[in-house]
Amino acid sequence: MKLVYLFIGLGLVFIVFQSFRSLSAAKIENQKYRVVKIEEGFEIRFYPKATFATIQSNGTNYKQVASSGFRKLAGYIFGGNDQSKSIAMTAPVRMEMSDNGSAMSFVMPEKYDASNLPKPKDATVQIKQSKESYEAVIAFGGYANDEKIKEHTNKLVALLNKKNIKIIGGFNFLGYNAPYEFIGRKNEISIPVEWKE
Repeated sequence: MKLVYLFIGLGLVFIVFQSFRSLSAAKIENQKYRVVKIEEGFEIRFYPKATFATIQSNGTNYKQVASSGFRKLAGYIFGGNDQSKSIAMTAPVRMEMSDNGSAMSFVMPEKYDASNLPKPKDATVQIKQSKESYEAVIAFGGYANDEKIKEHTNKLVALLNKKNIKIIGGFNFLGYNAPYEFIGRKNEISIPVEWKE
């Protein structure tokens, strides 16, 4: 009987911890966008310019890009810069993946741009400004892997082709959760599209 109470107690601690982490995640600044069209299974968003800290990668899949890029980008925002300054974590972490090379980017908080961001100590971390873009976005839950990313990318491409919406770039994976957040995980695939309002 004591074992049952122990498992119940551990379960409650786990739920409270995950709830706390979810509340903390809700306070994280998200990259700004505006929904311009909601379709069945996906939506079209307008993304204004944003400042990214980016690292290029030779990886061609999710695991390779995530493992090679995250540590260096985290090092930059946690003080690995010329001001030894911490920069708030934002969401999503963006990954572009292709057979010709890939990239991982952290979106910088809105108060920063290239002129006032601390300079990275690691020369492989680049500060870039994105262009305005229209992107089709499809969401999925759980932990991401290459199979899920491929499945939802193919699904989004099929939906765009069905609607005769022109694709003008490669896909991005957008991840919103830390690895230790088990509940309510959010992932997205975005593809730049030609769109007129």
